[in-house]
Amino acid sequence: MPPSSPQQAHFLGIELATDQLRAAVVDDALDLIGVACVDFDTDLPEFQTQGGIFTTPGDAYTTPIDMWVKALDILLEKLRLNFDLSKIKAIGGAAQHACVWWRSPTASFPLATLNPHQTIHAQLPSSLWTIPNTPVSQDTSSHPYALALEQALGGPEAFALLSGTPAHAGLAAASVLRVRETAPGVWASTGRIMPAGAWLASILSGGWAKVGEGEACAMGMWNVQRTVWEERVCEVVAGGRDEGRNLVGLLGDVDIGGSWRGSVGSYFVERYGFSPDTFLTSFTPEPLSTYLSLLPSPTDSVLTFGPMDVLMTPAPHYLPSRLYTLVPHPAQALGEGEKRRYIAMLISRNGDVPRALVRDMYTKSWSAFDRLVAIVPPGGSIGLDDKLFSFWLLQGDLPPLAPVKGIFRFETGIKVGEFRDLRANPRCLLESQLLSFRTRYARMRASNLFFPTHRAAAISSLSSGPAATGLSFDPYSLVPLPRRILTTGAAANFSSVVNLLGDVFNAPIFVPTTQLDSAQHSPHRNAPAAGCCARAPLGAAYVARWVWGREGGGGSGSSTNGTFEDEVRRLLTKRWLAKGGGRKEGTPSSGSPAPYLHSRSSGLGSTILVEESDEEDEIRDQFPPSGGVSPYGSLNGHGDRTPPPRMRTTTSSSGVSMANTNSSGGIPPSTAFTSPEVNLHGGGVNSNALTNNLLSHNLLNSNPHGSSASPPTPTGTNGSAPPGITPLTPVAALPTGDAEAQVGLAKVAEPDTDAFMTYASIVPEFCRLETMLVKGLV
Repeated sequence: MPPSSPQQAHFLGIELATDQLRAAVVDDALDLIGVACVDFDTDLPEFQTQGGIFTTPGDAYTTPIDMWVKALDILLEKLRLNFDLSKIKAIGGAAQHACVWWRSPTASFPLATLNPHQTIHAQLPSSLWTIPNTPVSQDTSSHPYALALEQALGGPEAFALLSGTPAHAGLAAASVLRVRETAPGVWASTGRIMPAGAWLASILSGGWAKVGEGEACAMGMWNVQRTVWEERVCEVVAGGRDEGRNLVGLLGDVDIGGSWRGSVGSYFVERYGFSPDTFLTSFTPEPLSTYLSLLPSPTDSVLTFGPMDVLMTPAPHYLPSRLYTLVPHPAQALGEGEKRRYIAMLISRNGDVPRALVRDMYTKSWSAFDRLVAIVPPGGSIGLDDKLFSFWLLQGDLPPLAPVKGIFRFETGIKVGEFRDLRANPRCLLESQLLSFRTRYARMRASNLFFPTHRAAAISSLSSGPAATGLSFDPYSLVPLPRRILTTGAAANFSSVVNLLGDVFNAPIFVPTTQLDSAQHSPHRNAPAAGCCARAPLGAAYVARWVWGREGGGGSGSSTNGTFEDEVRRLLTKRWLAKGGGRKEGTPSSGSPAPYLHSRSSGLGSTILVEESDEEDEIRDQFPPSGGVSPYGSLNGHGDRTPPPRMRTTTSSSGVSMANTNSSGGIPPSTAFTSPEVNLHGGGVNSNALTNNLLSHNLLNSNPHGSSASPPTPTGTNGSAPPGITPLTPVAALPTGDAEAQVGLAKVAEPDTDAFMTYASIVPEFCRLETMLVKGLV
């Protein structure tokens, strides 16, 4: 590849997300040149998706492949009009977890012979796909087949040992097994099965792209240690030894170590002006691409909020377990002696949907939700022995909660239909979600994945915590917790959420400055605001730049020593210094949308600001004194009056708020959280008593189905909030160190030791109740 000056070298990152097809272009110094996106709901309304997906009664969530193809045409046209694509030297990519089923015979596929005078959509008819609407990551219709697959291979640990992941409904292995048993015609006519990222790379290269190892792991049929498609899994999925070999052929080749390079197809050279020398790297799952964009250190964790919440952390070696998913690091230089690295992932399928449902049931807006969480004390009660717990498991989750489905609340250790103080629901939901990650993370860190057996035993012996609580870890110890948490997603725009996250993990919380910019315009959306960059395509562009540099791009002055993170940090630091980095404390860093604020602790008895506003009046009106519900100003739920609540607040420019979900208001559905509609009367949630209780308090909206989990689009002019709804004030930056500012991170929350100790004290009870749910004792 001939050397190219930095001014001429650009790099393209593409993300096939659930709700959008996005792109980011960076230059040789990793400066963002620009972005482009296609929103499936608004730009392609003829497909009639909500959040980019179709939802049907039951657990099926699918998306049309034709929509992806048409979106690619639109995106490339936008890129052609706004950028000089001849400067693109390399293309990286990321995609949602989904599979494309190509019709056989595969030899007739037209990718290599596309006519540059026609669109791709005109040349790839829907008849090419044996499953035109493919299941997406939220789909749980294959859950019984995942459990059957796990059982056939010897149980949870045996399956995890073979595949590196616990069995769950999102695995392609379970979906393939379901199709083979329920749709034999589809199975017989399929000639290729590939994940969405490899499918997109194949179109761009004009031939079969190799499957990235991250995507292969997510399918549940790849053996990381042996670097082959696992024969035993494929045999069970396909129904026999010979059929298993055929399935391996359908899955194609896997790119081990990220060595695959595909030239961009001639169609894109002629139609859009790409250089013939432009190459593609392996595409990776979007959570991993987001992880790469944040450059975490070995003691960090990355938490992405979304329809599914994902917690990721670096792992030093490969030791699979049903407790977590383990995948190879997607950007490594194994041929140059780099030690193979891994990423451990904890996944929760119950993310945005429960949060949106609780907002609909107990508040009128996300702003009220945020303030209500800030008002209620840790555990929903000021008492030490009467903490409240709730579990919102609307979908079958990953082990150990796979068999549990429903809404469960506990007061003083006893299951109840509703809390006496209804205001506790939003905070208890968030606490449940974060405590689940905290306990699963601590169990993972206490395992031999991070420490040899003798060292793990020595660490445990330093405290009597595990022996005293019956847990495998000490809930009061900081050893098994991350030193920093880097977070993205719409929920991270809520000051109450990031403060609570910092308290539960006792770690400072950082978000990308690009997200702070976007949050000023649409704080309630996972998708970035117009003109703002998403993290996954940015991470893909970083990978493209890194690969190009290692393979001779940039001339003799280019340095490519060290890991991917080392090289990207070097480039970002160089850029930061060239732009006058090293600002004094107390001034905004580059990309920060608001002045730095002083951190305020969220613990009990901490110094915080008092604010009486219309939102608090709204909460007071919505939760009047009745029965066991205490009057406003009493937070213990038992009628004991306490002083008015004190809350910590932050200030920044106003963002777009969420309206209430009254269906009579004519508000159209939105992709704000890309979460499907939830019906309180169906979907497997046992909530009749709950619904009646809420109706009696007049807390549900007039939606005939009870409540919608998809937040609506604001109806005010110029994106302003509708009348009567206070805008959500997004989180703002705190004083941030130079090391974080250099890589585009801003601190948004500091931990509080007292609050952490409070949560540590309730971890044993949380684990006890969770165990009872898993065993079906409640």
